[in-house]
Amino acid sequence: MTTKVDTLSNSPKILGSHFDLATESLLAPASLDIAKLQNVLGDMMSHKIDYADLYFQYSRAESWGLEEGQVKSGNFSIDQGVGVRAVSGEKTAFAYSDDITLSALQEAARATKAIASLGSEQTANSVIKRQASQLYLPQDPIASLSADAKVKLLERLEAIARSLDSRISQVTASIAGEYEVVMVARHDGVMAADVRPLVRLSINVIAESNGRREQGSSGGGGRFDYSYFTDAILQEYAQKAVHQAIVNLDARPAPAGSMTVVLGAGWPGILLHEAIGHGLEGDFNRKGSSAFSNMIGQQVAAKGITIVDDGTIQNRRGSLSMDDEGNQTNRTVLIEDGILRGYIQDTLNARLMNMPVTGNARRESYAHIPMPRMTNTYMLNGTLPPEEIIKSVKKGLYAANFGGGQVDITSGKFVFSAAEAYMIEDGKITYPVKGATLIGNGPEVLKRVSMIGNDMSLDSGVGTCGKEGQSVPVGVGQPTLKIDALTVGGTA
Repeated sequence: MTTKVDTLSNSPKILGSHFDLATESLLAPASLDIAKLQNVLGDMMSHKIDYADLYFQYSRAESWGLEEGQVKSGNFSIDQGVGVRAVSGEKTAFAYSDDITLSALQEAARATKAIASLGSEQTANSVIKRQASQLYLPQDPIASLSADAKVKLLERLEAIARSLDSRISQVTASIAGEYEVVMVARHDGVMAADVRPLVRLSINVIAESNGRREQGSSGGGGRFDYSYFTDAILQEYAQKAVHQAIVNLDARPAPAGSMTVVLGAGWPGILLHEAIGHGLEGDFNRKGSSAFSNMIGQQVAAKGITIVDDGTIQNRRGSLSMDDEGNQTNRTVLIEDGILRGYIQDTLNARLMNMPVTGNARRESYAHIPMPRMTNTYMLNGTLPPEEIIKSVKKGLYAANFGGGQVDITSGKFVFSAAEAYMIEDGKITYPVKGATLIGNGPEVLKRVSMIGNDMSLDSGVGTCGKEGQSVPVGVGQPTLKIDALTVGGTA
């Protein structure tokens, strides 16, 4: 990917639809312009700090929920504001306001001066426009369908699910959309803007038979509008949710103990995200609190394992045309053929660790500080057909889908529950099991991967990652994996 950088004159004309929309939405209503922003930044830099930025955001969000054929919930919100940040050494001062005016900017800027160092004064540089690559269209999902059409979409999804199996007794479905415009102005003159659409559709079903009730869920989305949810997509989501519920109706109690575990492709990559990905974020490694601290260049996984974080995939839920510091997102190789190659970085941690910025600074909103966060994190393909991996297992567990989990980043220990799992006996998938949990240590599990499939897939676009109270959309993925000797907690 390339980054187009234009140096602007003293009276710049910001070109490009993202800048036009951001200027119209964020700056024009408050009579702000580039010169006024540069004056605020220049004043901040005169107080001997290392870095300063302004983060403007406008967002509109909605959600609709359908339960038993009736609209049970509906929400709509509009929010806007600006975050002002100053960094000196390891210290960060941050203030924000939901009032985008010059006086609010100046007041927030004054609040950040408390961390001024004894270093030399700096000045804000001349403006540089950084044109982000267009990974998604600057469209407004909320305006792409009428309210009636959104409800009918949910009703259609429910009808499809009920038609698939008479044992489906309850269906809930929801749809959500967001339109977000952001602009970043930095002390080094960089200005960048992005227009971010995001949609998600979810379905949850309950199946009943012989006094037993089980549930299944599915869904997806990405950075586009509601037109993505065609009838074929609705069929796919409904079939996956119903399949999961029906399978669990016949599931037996899961056995417990140490055994071979095969992880399915796609969403099971959430285990990589939680148990390994967080441990590769720069802040944890700078502080020495990660299980992967000070291990760059060392063998941390079995040969053949390559894990990347890629924020540049078109239309993906975790992708960003720029990060929340105005840096270009990248495809960053974290582990290559089992060797740790690098960490996920924002500007602060990259500077303090003397490492490259990777374009992974993310924040939930203008009211939050950015941190190094994942985008789309996944393992690359191996060479083996998934059928061959299953055939190699004498007795073990096949985890096709995951539910929730917990991870200790310092130790790498994790516990994950399997939403859909089966026993493998003599190289064949036999019967479904319920109540299986996977217990292990992320770094150790990486070394126990003995077979890697050629069927890598990304999740359908449902992931949300939480860190230090902030939630951001992410993507995960992997091929089918065979892990030797993983602890399974069961109910049998």
